[in-house]
Amino acid sequence: MTIYIGREASKLWKRVCAETSTEIQLLVENWKYILAGLIFQYIHGLAARGVHYIHRPGPVLQDAGFFLLPELGQERAYLSETVFTFIFVSFVLWTLHPFFVKSKKIYTVLIWCRVLAFLVACQTLRIFTFYSTQLPGPNYHCREGSKLATLPRPDNVFEVLLINFPQGVLYGCGDLIFSSHMIFSLVFIRTYNKYGTRRWIKQFYWMLAVIQSLLIIAARKHYSVDVVVAWYTVNLVVFFVDKKLPELPDRSSGSILLPLSGKDKDSWTKEENHKLLNGNSAELADWRPRNQINGKIMEDANTVHADATVNGV
Repeated sequence: MTIYIGREASKLWKRVCAETSTEIQLLVENWKYILAGLIFQYIHGLAARGVHYIHRPGPVLQDAGFFLLPELGQERAYLSETVFTFIFVSFVLWTLHPFFVKSKKIYTVLIWCRVLAFLVACQTLRIFTFYSTQLPGPNYHCREGSKLATLPRPDNVFEVLLINFPQGVLYGCGDLIFSSHMIFSLVFIRTYNKYGTRRWIKQFYWMLAVIQSLLIIAARKHYSVDVVVAWYTVNLVVFFVDKKLPELPDRSSGSILLPLSGKDKDSWTKEENHKLLNGNSAELADWRPRNQINGKIMEDANTVHADATVNGV
């Protein structure tokens, strides 16, 4: 038993090391997109903090969702956050599964480049929307009489830039249309729906999205319009942005595309130039298929077999 555990632990460690090496190479090539996406998350938080300064509490607006769904109350307002946290954490863990699971379909770095692109597009629309019209917040800390409903004028610019994390994020007001929680949830769910492999998890995720929508309204954290607009806006944005982005390579078959190394490119250039001088045509290809077996990159099996036959082996 001990020998088996040790053997499996050794295989897992080799898998983690091989995947880490691959992901680091991808991160070196795509770090600008990752960094830009993370910086925009701060910009989005800064914008939400800014609109809190101009928020003016008032009577809660008439809302069909408030009429149909009973109010949860402050003591049970955590339920919507619990569902959101589960969706968030489970999706993050899924994006990390290539490091630990033998059968994999995605690259962690590339999937997060795609997710951040979706988030940036949706959050940009959200910033323009909630700055266009400020509605009186329906949440308990945003109503008339609450000390958190309005923010005093900041003493210095650093007070604004630091956005009073995490209290400033948890107790914000004014950034209503459309729901940021629904942006994250729907982007994550649509991404898993495309690249995930478990059908029951996809169905479970969509069910959680509906439950979260109802809980957000029942907890009076958003008006119904904030949730409804998020449903069709996020889905449309993800659909059109996804069409513009290059498709991710599928790792499920075990075959991946890797660029030629510098040494290979030099030898390829000399060989092809020689063919051109002799009047032979050459196929211009900067990429060639390679197979990944046990964390090692190997040339296509047919090519290796052909070379062995030529050499008389």
